[in-house]
Amino acid sequence: MTAAPGDAPPPVETFPNARSGVGPVVVSAEELRERVLALGAVITADYEGRAPLLVGVLKGAYMFMSDLARAIRLPVEVDFMAVSSYGSATRTSGIVRIVKDLDADLTGRHVLVVEDIVDSGLTLSYLQRYLHARGPASLEVCALLVKEGQQRAALRLRYVGFTIPPDFVVGYGLDVDERFRNLPSIHACTGVATAR
Repeated sequence: MTAAPGDAPPPVETFPNARSGVGPVVVSAEELRERVLALGAVITADYEGRAPLLVGVLKGAYMFMSDLARAIRLPVEVDFMAVSSYGSATRTSGIVRIVKDLDADLTGRHVLVVEDIVDSGLTLSYLQRYLHARGPASLEVCALLVKEGQQRAALRLRYVGFTIPPDFVVGYGLDVDERFRNLPSIHACTGVATAR
């Protein structure tokens, strides 16, 4: 089956071996689309007259950031960082390592960090301190998902897509061991077979 650009992705059932480790839908593709459009409208109003620099946290935020950037009706710039606190595990280690730093100078910029999921909050807390030290005019966070009751660090999140139960989730950019990022909805992860 070949999809034309702009066509909806095939349902998860058509992905080879997609059901191995993928549980029920937590946030549907339609809910994601509607919420991203709503976040884009609020961000557009909040940043009127300013061009925000969207900083995507790789790899998990790539789909969300792409959709969010298109929903913001202002000129935006984008840059990416990669940080690691999970490795191939399903629980954060609490040790943050910057794998890829930004190319852009943040001095005097209006920076909006685009994060896929906030779990313990330790990685994001570290990232906020790290970026704030680089002199932005403003620094805010837009998190697609926040796991309910899991935060071990005090965070100020300006924009939040959804609050979800504390289960491990995959899809819409989120993975387990680099798999399931391309699912159009967000699913609970029920366990993963070792074969790739």
